[in-house]
Amino acid sequence: MEKMMLGKTGLEVTRTSFGALPIQRIPLKDAAYLLRKAYDCGINYFDTARAYSDSEEKIGAGLGDVRERIVISTKSHSSTPQELREHVETSLSKMKTNYVDILQFHNPKKVFLPGGDDGMYDELLRLKDEGKVRFIGYTNHSLARAKEAAKSGFYDTVQFPLNHLSSQGDMDLARLCEDLGVGFIAMKGMSGGLITDARLPFAFLRQFKGVVPIWGIQKEEELNQFVELEKAPPRLEELSSLIDRDRKELAGDFCRSCGYCLPCPVGIDIPQAARMSLLLGRAPWEPFTTQEWRDKMEQVDKCLRCNHCSNRCPYGLDTPELIRKNLIFYRNFLKEKGL
Repeated sequence: MEKMMLGKTGLEVTRTSFGALPIQRIPLKDAAYLLRKAYDCGINYFDTARAYSDSEEKIGAGLGDVRERIVISTKSHSSTPQELREHVETSLSKMKTNYVDILQFHNPKKVFLPGGDDGMYDELLRLKDEGKVRFIGYTNHSLARAKEAAKSGFYDTVQFPLNHLSSQGDMDLARLCEDLGVGFIAMKGMSGGLITDARLPFAFLRQFKGVVPIWGIQKEEELNQFVELEKAPPRLEELSSLIDRDRKELAGDFCRSCGYCLPCPVGIDIPQAARMSLLLGRAPWEPFTTQEWRDKMEQVDKCLRCNHCSNRCPYGLDTPELIRKNLIFYRNFLKEKGL
């Protein structure tokens, strides 16, 4: 596994790393096996979050006995210093460790700074002084806030969505972080499942020397795919036509499946409903025509237009209108297929 230095942290991480959000969807035994296989294949960096239900516990189960040989980052979505401390203590206990390599503020609506009235950054500094946190990171879906954090000089890492569909501004952020010595952790490499050819984001992200992708992995075949890509990295120039195709097909407003719109007051699976037309066209469509999926999509009809989702969308999407259009598309698709 090729390794890289993560900013100025001195942490040497594998350029193919493991995003643990998806393992919350599988049983503990399966998750522990998958994490351990990733480690055995050479992956040494694992990213999770306090908000990812039981993913930290699964990391502890699968990797607790090799803790000193891996790098772990987690996140806290806390809003008070007391809650931040509680999150860190819980994370340490769940992951069977006495320190976290990188503790990241999880998508806050502001950039926490030393001496701030909120007290958040100062509390994290205290945790760092106590040896419970080694480095301080910031995650966000807002380009402006991510850039502010990188330029502040108070963050060791920034985590932000980046793949071959990203805007020029997103790519400029990655280069800015490299110039500043801030480690750039790339999330959403597969754009929440809309990208179906892993070679494209893999080759695209490899061009950035300071970027480490954390691939969201839930299945063993997904892990195997990234391990094989690492063995023989595809050349970016050979994939340019396929990248152009993806950019054309996914141009404009589309849901990145970040999940910040949830929970929906009436139980709509907003990220999937908002992307259904794209999923039907870019992935095998049969799994999305089961009765379970029909019931999920018909739930869109119960939308209250309360704008809870659109107000929380970091990309400014008109989510109620987007899911309505996708429901119409879905119904027409079923009719065309005679289903």
